[in-house]
Amino acid sequence: MKKCFKIAICQMQVEDNKERNLNKAVAMINKAADEGAELIVLPEMFNCPYDSDKFVEYAENKENSQSLDAVSNAALKNNVFIVAGSIPELCDDHLYNSSFIFDGNGRIIGIHRKVHLFDINIENGIKFRESDTLTAGNNVTVIGTDLIKVGVAICYDIRFPELSRSMVLDGAEMIVVPGAFNMTTGPAHWEVTMRARAIDNQCYLVAASPARNDDLSYVAYGHSMIVDPWGRILANAGHSEEIIYADINESLISQVRRDLPLLKNRRTDIYD
Repeated sequence: MKKCFKIAICQMQVEDNKERNLNKAVAMINKAADEGAELIVLPEMFNCPYDSDKFVEYAENKENSQSLDAVSNAALKNNVFIVAGSIPELCDDHLYNSSFIFDGNGRIIGIHRKVHLFDINIENGIKFRESDTLTAGNNVTVIGTDLIKVGVAICYDIRFPELSRSMVLDGAEMIVVPGAFNMTTGPAHWEVTMRARAIDNQCYLVAASPARNDDLSYVAYGHSMIVDPWGRILANAGHSEEIIYADINESLISQVRRDLPLLKNRRTDIYD
């Protein structure tokens, strides 16, 4: 593992136009790589609006995917690792909300299919049912890279602490969360949830949101952020399109876990 490296989140504004979304994603990846980032993260549903009808319209099979080909080429060109947010993935007649992870050779080294589907109905707030079109994944996703061991969760997944803890117990030192909290849940829960998961698991937490686009039916909160294992915010975006960066120091993980040994002090004898 590399002791220190730079990470970037591309908080891109997603439009109802796949070609423009992909061009923008590649341009932001190139810019982040030029600034020295070695691990680059895109937001949830970076190639399409967050809308059930659009999931069906924009869906791609990984064997023939314009979106994944674009990211693969960008990873290879820049020799960087990329967590490609997520796309609507068509696989075996099912539609998934899937994040693909690429190495510096442009190869897919992991896939996370969203485990917890976002089915909510908040009074005087927002109603959304991913299960109307999407199928839930069934795997905890932890990927080894030359930089750090990464767990991947998608948006609503991060609200379930059992999933994050499972990743860390499987060796994850960073949890990457492509997510699109909305204007109801975002102001209330985005920052506190991301910081809590980092503190609970004494790992880096990288949360990548789309930028806010008021022209879409679902408006993302934005405010992508990078949190260290002590719960400190290292970088925080606003609501507009931008790239944020942070330096990741692997030794901080072991230091925090040594100073405050939460994982060692767990009482697994009384947990069920």
